[in-house]
Amino acid sequence: MILGIIFAIAAMFFWGFGDFFIQRSTRKVGDWETLFIITLIGCIILLPFVWSNLGGLFSGNTSSLSVLLAAGAFLFIAGMLEFEALRLGKMSVIEPTWSIEILVAALLAFLILGEVLSFGQVCVIVSLIIGLFLLSYRGVAFSKKFLLERGVPIAILSALIMGIAAFFIGWGARETDALMVNFAVSLFSLIGSAVYLIYHKRLLHTLRDIFKYPKTLLTMSILDNAAWIAFAFAMTLSPIGIATAISEGYVIIAVILGLVVNKEKLERHQNMGLWVAVVSAIVLAVKTAY
Repeated sequence: MILGIIFAIAAMFFWGFGDFFIQRSTRKVGDWETLFIITLIGCIILLPFVWSNLGGLFSGNTSSLSVLLAAGAFLFIAGMLEFEALRLGKMSVIEPTWSIEILVAALLAFLILGEVLSFGQVCVIVSLIIGLFLLSYRGVAFSKKFLLERGVPIAILSALIMGIAAFFIGWGARETDALMVNFAVSLFSLIGSAVYLIYHKRLLHTLRDIFKYPKTLLTMSILDNAAWIAFAFAMTLSPIGIATAISEGYVIIAVILGLVVNKEKLERHQNMGLWVAVVSAIVLAVKTAY
């Protein structure tokens, strides 16, 4: 269990810094281009580690392949929506909205895999979500501005789908292994984004962008892939709901980067939410580990 928490914390930090670079990348090269580059790098890195096991997916239990395909499909859709939300909105506002995926992943783990969390763990997760929710919105509560902050509607939709994807990734990691599930979902998204770019005659331009912005794009790709690998390992070693909740702390890292580097400003209730989220994430990690 402790090792699973360590992987979840690692995913939190990798995602926090990775999404900072994703925001910059989407604004430089575009949503589809960013997804293509991340998954291309991911497939290249993972292929040597999964090559010998690829044949078993098609000759063995087809349920494993079905789970991997579901993970790839949902992650592909959620990823595109998340990139668009980051491109449109402020990182300190968009990122916290994705805390909704914690509830979705934990609920599916309970309904399908029978995972049950303790009352204390549920209370801390609820506290974490409340903190992230307060951090998510600007303006007066229930006003039009509160509900329709730029990029938030897309972020909410992406969070719902990402919660489903997170569950299937956890399930897929248990059916196969953490590296295989990451290779499968990367390959799915790579093919989908490549088809789109080829159709719009932007594939060669995207490949040139890798050499044009190597520092930003390669750093982004390595961090994001490392986060997903750590996340998959975390879900094989700890409950899916716990791993998802702790790794969701990446929002805190991303918000701090948004405040420090992008000079974004938070209102009073958002600052309170930030502290609630930080304390809740720490308590959940400690409580689960011990």
